[in-house]
Amino acid sequence: MNILITGANGQLGNALREASNGSRHRYIFTDVTELDITSDAAVDEIFRHEKIDVVVNCAAYTAVDKAEEEADVADMINHLAVANIAESCAKYNATLIHISTDYIFDGKATSPYTEDSAPAPLNIYGVTKLAGERTIIEAGCRHIIIRTSWLYSQFGHNFCKTMRRLSATESSLRVVCDQVGTPTYAGDLAKAIVHIIESNQLSKCGTYNFSNEGVCSWYDFAVEIARLSGNTNCVITPCRSDEYPTKALRPRYSVLSKEKIMQTFSIEIAEWQESLKKCIERLKE
Repeated sequence: MNILITGANGQLGNALREASNGSRHRYIFTDVTELDITSDAAVDEIFRHEKIDVVVNCAAYTAVDKAEEEADVADMINHLAVANIAESCAKYNATLIHISTDYIFDGKATSPYTEDSAPAPLNIYGVTKLAGERTIIEAGCRHIIIRTSWLYSQFGHNFCKTMRRLSATESSLRVVCDQVGTPTYAGDLAKAIVHIIESNQLSKCGTYNFSNEGVCSWYDFAVEIARLSGNTNCVITPCRSDEYPTKALRPRYSVLSKEKIMQTFSIEIAEWQESLKKCIERLKE
């Protein structure tokens, strides 16, 4: 099979490079310099020329606060470009694996969100990601939508790397404690995606949730990052969201239920602390 990866220079794209290493299939890694997904002609051309069987769309506008000021740009990448990919998948009979987000929910739940929970995004980022999901369904292509949360890795810019750096250089930090969810190690998500492809389970279409197991706040996550990094001199204290105002509202609770993806694809998911330890060890190298 010919498998197209978009957004290949991001966290998940880089993790997919590692996870797919040694595959008998052909993985084609592209980022904006190789493929402009906002151009329907460019997308159609690569499908036709490379005979694409599967797309893993990792490309996204993920600057949550900046999206409040750049709604058109966020919509172009998270919605309209996704329509281009979905329409080419329908035209060329390819399967689309698309990455979505917990931020399509409003955070008012008190138990983990399932795939059937009603979406109600609080910010422009969430609105555009939900529009991307809906345009895939409207296109009628074979698809697997995977909603994930709090993605981090040894690649790019993310909360884990930022907290690791700050806890090494600052004497004290304040981190919000009233936003609760689950971190997702990009390496774990990449392995799950490659497992779905390599085990030829692409016909199991639908929407799925994937994050690591367990529940924590951003404060809990920061404390564990500092501890595993050996940065014990930094005092991290909890604060409320209203003490740390941001342009975009964020869900207070965005824990995802993973039962469906685990049962459907026979996937085991690690606890968030276990995967964080793996990531920190990679960063120490």
